[in-house]
Amino acid sequence: MITASSTHTKRYADLRSFVQRRFGCRVHKITLDAHFTCPNHDGSKAVGGCIFCHQGSGHSTVGTFTIREQLEQGKHYLRERQKAEKFLAYFQRYTNTYASVETLGQLYEEALAVEDIVGLVVGTRPDCVPDPVLDLLQETARRTYVAIEYGLQSIHDRTLALVNRAHGSAEFLDAVSRTAGRGVHTCVHVMLGLPGETRADMLETAKAIARLPVDGIKIHLTYVLKQTVLGDMYLRGEYRPMEMTEYVETVCDFLERLPPYMVIHRLTGDPPRHLFLAPHWTLQKWHVLNAIQTELTRRDSFQGCKWTPPCVKSPTSQ
Repeated sequence: MITASSTHTKRYADLRSFVQRRFGCRVHKITLDAHFTCPNHDGSKAVGGCIFCHQGSGHSTVGTFTIREQLEQGKHYLRERQKAEKFLAYFQRYTNTYASVETLGQLYEEALAVEDIVGLVVGTRPDCVPDPVLDLLQETARRTYVAIEYGLQSIHDRTLALVNRAHGSAEFLDAVSRTAGRGVHTCVHVMLGLPGETRADMLETAKAIARLPVDGIKIHLTYVLKQTVLGDMYLRGEYRPMEMTEYVETVCDFLERLPPYMVIHRLTGDPPRHLFLAPHWTLQKWHVLNAIQTELTRRDSFQGCKWTPPCVKSPTSQ
């Protein structure tokens, strides 16, 4: 069992340590745009996307570059800047299971055929993973590393409705249940500081995720971007982002309630500066990460210290 206090200097199960154990070398993700859309944009479920969303995750496009071309460019950059040795193909922008199984299979295989690509990471929505898609990921996971990232943001349906997710918690719970046992690393995205949520609401999300067969989590701050519904709310004084101290304390509370073995993929975000409105403290990423570590140390706390393992009945129990 991994606890940050016993296996490394951090007080949580950080992604870098997980990657080193899994691959034995320096591995970095290469973010890809496969030109998918989203049922929350194309009208099949809603229009306009989530209130915090500006043109989908990643906030950029790569024109007509193929998957291979994007990977080759990413490899060159990350070898030069990060001394990376191997790479994961990260299908990030929009909903990367929102196509036919045949199309998905071709795209995933194109990525895996590139030299030094050692796995796939697929970002998607929990309402866009029919069983044939999960079967494809399961089959791929038999020969390479495969991770799926489900955008949840909050366990509370009232919040999901408010931010226009166009799905509820039931779809998320169903997707996680159907993904379990397939050999696919399951990661969940949550956002702290969504409109209308209290710290108690956010910790209910932590407790709910802690009960599920989830391998990893990304925790994001709700930052505000230009040309979004949330941005307009902020400019009208209808939304207040979290202060840094408030965020740091809530993240630590959140970590304390997660299983100690759950991999922490992210503890803050990387907002696109050309679209950024608030809060400005989030632009100092390492300052925020250091503050989280400092707060955990001050508390003499660590990931999982307030986690309650699920009760498993023995075969003879009534």
